[in-house]
Amino acid sequence: MVTQSSAKTLELIFDFGSPNAYLTLKVLPELLDRTGADLVITPCLLGGIFKATGNKAPMVQYAEAPAKLAYEHLEMQRFIARHGLTKFRLNPYFPINTLLIMRGAIVAADEGVLDDYVDAVNRAMWEDGVKMDDPEVAANFLTANGFDGPALLARTQEPDVKARLVANTEAAVARGVFGIPTFFVGDEMFFGKDRLGQVEEALG
Repeated sequence: MVTQSSAKTLELIFDFGSPNAYLTLKVLPELLDRTGADLVITPCLLGGIFKATGNKAPMVQYAEAPAKLAYEHLEMQRFIARHGLTKFRLNPYFPINTLLIMRGAIVAADEGVLDDYVDAVNRAMWEDGVKMDDPEVAANFLTANGFDGPALLARTQEPDVKARLVANTEAAVARGVFGIPTFFVGDEMFFGKDRLGQVEEALG
């Protein structure tokens, strides 16, 4: 997904806990092809972003505004239909604690396999309905998909790995991030999959 020859970079602040981040990544390849931009994925912890900024997930934030929540769902369904994302399924264990798999993303980045890891874990979360906050389940899924699951997850307990996820999250908050998916084109910030048109204009 990442091409090293381009001078343009699109940064995605990312956590597996956001279904909209999954949907975004499914449509980004065509945008990257059109703009010739590189994609850089920055793993962050959505729960940490929410805590630091006072933001909440839509299902919590709009719990007392059912019409708003219903419209959020409608917009998601429109996006899914428009782009033919028929494999998407809301995870039956949602919301899932993503701390383990986000630390795993830090490890995967270290090992040069972040793109493959993101593709696999996104599929587990939003297509296959896997309970990825269960370490044994996660390890088995990763092993079945070409990774050394136990070894990768063992590394998630290293202090440096934990610290880097925290640092990424704190740095994102310092830049104004309040939710995921958030994009940066240079210093310009864009939030949400419905801003992809603006992202493309900024890259163009």
